[in-house]
Amino acid sequence: MDKKNEYKIGWFSSGRGEGSRDLLRTAWRSIAEGEIRAEISFIFSNREPGQAAGSDAFFELVNSYHIPLINVSSRKFRDKFGEEWRPKFEEEAMRRLEGFHPDLCVLAGYMLIAGEEVCQRYPMLNLHPAAPGGPKGTWREVIWQLMEQNASQTGVMMHRATPQLDEGPPVTYCTFSLRGKPFDKLWKAIEGRSIAEVKEQEGEDNPLFRQIRKHGLTREFPLIITTIKAFSEGRVRLEGDQVVDHNGKPIKAYDLTEEIDEKVKEALAE
Repeated sequence: MDKKNEYKIGWFSSGRGEGSRDLLRTAWRSIAEGEIRAEISFIFSNREPGQAAGSDAFFELVNSYHIPLINVSSRKFRDKFGEEWRPKFEEEAMRRLEGFHPDLCVLAGYMLIAGEEVCQRYPMLNLHPAAPGGPKGTWREVIWQLMEQNASQTGVMMHRATPQLDEGPPVTYCTFSLRGKPFDKLWKAIEGRSIAEVKEQEGEDNPLFRQIRKHGLTREFPLIITTIKAFSEGRVRLEGDQVVDHNGKPIKAYDLTEEIDEKVKEALAE
């Protein structure tokens, strides 16, 4: 494929820690090895060099890949404008991104809620640690809700980013069962106890909590990468507010469970 005609990805990340770097490495490797026929055309961060050691390490990695890096410090805008900082920050971000025309944007460890203008300008996807229709909130809140509901299934999804946290419609997803091995014995171990008691007595060290997290976390990177691949191949795309398949037929969301399961077998067997 001609370089200028490659599918273009916009990457938004605060770059806080090793997870942000690992995800970028994974995406870069998938592109370099030809698994994904696309390019990362820019990386935008709401931090700037010198602000934190973690983000500095992330910026060093970005520069090693020779990807254009745009830094607009949300902290500086907060400090300067107080409660009125966000519209001014978004305005500056949009100004700095004017020359880029990504086909798809991915929020990859971006610690801000994307504003209305950027969500309208770009098709933006965000990761959520539950299947469509599942619990909302942080991954911790999701797991406790799953345990409270005695859920039999969960998953991970990429959803359309909106200014309302976790409210965007699902775009791609995968699911996995919370029954059978190794889950049945872990459910049995908390029988007769309320989730409030489990939280108080064991917290996140509870084996069922940890196992749900393990299975979800193992699928997060593969889902992001496989979603980008599916978009770059035209198997799924966004048309306005709708998700459509390769024939242009509207769908509720694109199920990538089979592909993700193939990718995570080895990791979960460890």
